Amino acid sequence: MIFKRKIYDKLLEWKRESDGKTALMIEGARRIGKSTVAEEFGKNEYDSYILIDFSVASKAVKDLFDDLSDLNYFFLQLQLIFKVDLSERNSLIIFDEVQLFPKARQAIKHLVKDRRYDYIETGSLISIKKNVKDILIPSEERQIKMYPMDYEEFLWAIGDNATNSLIKKLYDMKKPAGQQINRKLMRSFRLYMLIGGMPQAVGEYIETNNFKKVDSVKRDILNLYENDFRKIDPTGRISQLFDAIPAQLNKNASRYQVSSVLKSSRTEDVLELIAEMIDSGTVLASYHADDPNVGLSATEDLGKFKLFVCDTGLFVTLMFKDKSFTENDIYEKLLADDLSANLGYLYENAVAQALAANGNKLFYYTFPTESSKHLYEIDFMLARKNKICPVEVKSSGYKTHTSIDKFGEKFSSRILNKYLIYTKDYRKDEDIFCLPIYMTQFI
Repeated sequence: MIFKRKIYDKLLEWKRESDGKTALMIEGARRIGKSTVAEEFGKNEYDSYILIDFSVASKAVKDLFDDLSDLNYFFLQLQLIFKVDLSERNSLIIFDEVQLFPKARQAIKHLVKDRRYDYIETGSLISIKKNVKDILIPSEERQIKMYPMDYEEFLWAIGDNATNSLIKKLYDMKKPAGQQINRKLMRSFRLYMLIGGMPQAVGEYIETNNFKKVDSVKRDILNLYENDFRKIDPTGRISQLFDAIPAQLNKNASRYQVSSVLKSSRTEDVLELIAEMIDSGTVLASYHADDPNVGLSATEDLGKFKLFVCDTGLFVTLMFKDKSFTENDIYEKLLADDLSANLGYLYENAVAQALAANGNKLFYYTFPTESSKHLYEIDFMLARKNKICPVEVKSSGYKTHTSIDKFGEKFSSRILNKYLIYTKDYRKDEDIFCLPIYMTQFI
């Protein structure tokens, strides 16, 4: 299935502004739809295109990159091999899974300088960094991040082109939807949380309406990630760190506790592994900001972080990884918000995904309570208009929000807006905007 993706508009913008002066690298986790959107772009926006998938490219294709001194010969051979006529300034060449063949990435400098055709690369950084130590990264390469489908893209996929614009209107008007409508909207958003934004999983849901089959697709993707992790770290430590993300969030601790996952290991020992996970796009990291101000990056503590899974649907499957499959009744109970477990950490992961997909770097903040025995915690902090916006996530009610209240007292001059993300309808609680989780995308 081909789904409408927001990144397509960014590809159009690149084509228009670049006019062949740069190549575009689409970075992101595997199976999020990078290759599909690049190929659709080639089909729709050019007279012709060639897609070179380096995971299956022949020796004849790869050998062409050994000598680029005669580009006329290079392009002639490509056209013969792929049986495609290339049109000057109106054809696209796609280097798919370019991390598997660094020579192609290095060739971009010469190919872009030639200006005959446009170039898009797709790749997963988990392998790119390991493969580029001996090549020159082209300055002519513009990079863009791609994420799993967000809630609006999910709604488009299931044929709903109206709901999200209505949610945006309610958000802009600062009006509640009403209890009955909010229940429907929350059920829709929980469906998105369970299925997630991986195109294969969404497609399986549309075709079968069977959660068990959707879960099998997601388990296949998780197994693919595990195999990638083992290529980077044969000891299995990355896999252990990844698998423990739901349990770590469920602990509600002030940071990811490495020592409880990898015995006798400290955070400092695994920072490189954490960086590999982040670069792969499979996880999102939120770092502790030691001084919550508009320049959050300036005070981030790289040794104090929380990890989230890149896709809420994968997170759900990872939550129940100990079972051979996640039964339909678990999905049904999650969908009906009727599972006994405290699911605050699932909602927190969904909020992290929504914020990251909108271009926000993730930060959080903790500070001691009056007794110093516990910590107040702000789940996320966003920089807006030279101020900061604290965000607290709750899986149900709003009646207590002590952390954000105390944070407001402590840093009142630095705050623009305060947000509480929860499952109830929109309301204003004094100076706190209480937003249903489906409005997170707009803050």
